[in-house]
Amino acid sequence: MPNDDFAVEPIRGLPEAPPEDEEILWQGRPNWWALSKDSLNIYWIFGYFLLLAIWRYTTLYDVSGPGHAIAMAIPFVLLGLAACSILALIAYIQARCTIYTITTKRVVLRIGAALTITINLPYSKISNATLALRRDGTGNIALKLSQPKQFSFFVLWPHARPGKIANPEPTLRSIANPHEVARILAEAAKTEVNAPKISKTLEKSEAIFAAE
Repeated sequence: MPNDDFAVEPIRGLPEAPPEDEEILWQGRPNWWALSKDSLNIYWIFGYFLLLAIWRYTTLYDVSGPGHAIAMAIPFVLLGLAACSILALIAYIQARCTIYTITTKRVVLRIGAALTITINLPYSKISNATLALRRDGTGNIALKLSQPKQFSFFVLWPHARPGKIANPEPTLRSIANPHEVARILAEAAKTEVNAPKISKTLEKSEAIFAAE
């Protein structure tokens, strides 16, 4: 299912042009700032360094006075800002290198910054989808596969549902208009899965079409 994606894309986000009977319904990518908060926990990281700065200040205040205490606490704040800047840059690069595609036949995730891969997920391979909303208006759509353990959590990251390490679930992370995207996905999956599978058999020069 995963394919190397170093070739020139005929259509943005897809390794090859879709068949004539397949239509692209939606394409998008993560919101980089929401991704930095949701997957990289940028606020928690800065909070950790801020606590270190407060601890340093309080331990030195009575010993050497406020001036020296502030001077010794500032480096922790600067380290926190530097760490968060790096995380924000990682989130931005990840978002820019990602394209999610929903078609009438499948969901496609083109992911990866250093190593780009394309993951094709036909609706027949998806057993369930879960929508998680965030306070900033973005959301995640996790795709539970009918055959789990097809992907490594660390290969998918950050495009994987948090906590699902043993059975990773590919996830459309930090997308805008999650309700609308979920509706498009649900309708496309329902239409494709419920569509009759047509087989053709020739018997006595007559074409017989049967729905499986």
